[in-house]
Amino acid sequence: MKTFLSRHFAFLIIIAVIVSSASNWCALAQDVEKAASTRVNVNFVVYSKKDAQVLTGLKRANFAVFVDGVQKEIADFSSPDRPFAVALLVEFSKWPTPLFVKGGSDLDRTAFGVIEPAGRFLSQLIKLPDDQVSVVAYDMRPTPITDLTNDPKRVDKAIDLLMRNYPAFRETALFDSLEVVLNGGRMDTVVLDESRSSKAEYRGLDSVQGKRKAVILIASGLDTLGKSDLKHARKIQNAGVPIYVIGTVDLFKAKLGNKVAGEKAKDFLPGKKDLEQAESQLRAIALETGGAYFPCATNGEVAGILHNIGAMLLGQYSLTFTPDQIRDGKEHQIEVKVDVNGDGVYDEQFVVQARTVYNAPKK
Repeated sequence: MKTFLSRHFAFLIIIAVIVSSASNWCALAQDVEKAASTRVNVNFVVYSKKDAQVLTGLKRANFAVFVDGVQKEIADFSSPDRPFAVALLVEFSKWPTPLFVKGGSDLDRTAFGVIEPAGRFLSQLIKLPDDQVSVVAYDMRPTPITDLTNDPKRVDKAIDLLMRNYPAFRETALFDSLEVVLNGGRMDTVVLDESRSSKAEYRGLDSVQGKRKAVILIASGLDTLGKSDLKHARKIQNAGVPIYVIGTVDLFKAKLGNKVAGEKAKDFLPGKKDLEQAESQLRAIALETGGAYFPCATNGEVAGILHNIGAMLLGQYSLTFTPDQIRDGKEHQIEVKVDVNGDGVYDEQFVVQARTVYNAPKK
């Protein structure tokens, strides 16, 4: 009887040890997963102040990252030789067209002189087997014309579809659309898939791993649905994806001439203050995500703008760092510095274009 009890007791001890070990391993795995999830990703490009030439071929040792002025260790680093995933997000609305303007359909299509060459540019940019591009149009809600694809013909087909159609609504949901493109979410099904379902889950760029990532946004900057709040802004910033903005406000101003409203919106037209705020929002989006803002006043400027965006996209580096365990829910400043020749001195004749902030979680 004593032998049986001894064996039984020993068996219980072994089981307890196994359970304890399993718990420790689970806790360790959770800690590792938590550490990985708290890393902050920074995509960036380096160019010369003198001639705006983008620099490639630099290594991890050439860079340092600082948060609120304190240097952090670079956990991961990637050079510009990776494939890319780029979303082309275009405003497809008729907001600048008042009911009484003759030839309003022409105003509806004003930005098409930017949309078509941008789409063709991206389809031609696909070179590597894993390069991917998506096309999303938005008015009061975002609609994916094609999801991420490696097929240039599918991208061209998506652009052709847009060029054959006219905008239907004046409302614009800029921040909602950016958030879904970056972070994913439920929205209209992909148009080219001709699905019987009206809604589907969309995978955002934030979920794509191991690639250069960017959004090319063609927009006026107006968000008539009023979603330009802190919550949306933080989700856009924390995605860590550069947003290259082609602003179309000046194109519409040129078309409307003296029909532009005064200080305040009137007769379905935005006022001057609305347009100023819209442009300011676009500049902030580009700056805080590490992208760039390009105002476009004439269609003749489009080729040069796309050339600059292409150079930045193909010269994009990436690094990650682990921030302090701060849970204050506040913005913290990010700065990436470069030492091109490795002499231990950070070079001021070069610009490192990177996201400027990350938002710490709350407790």
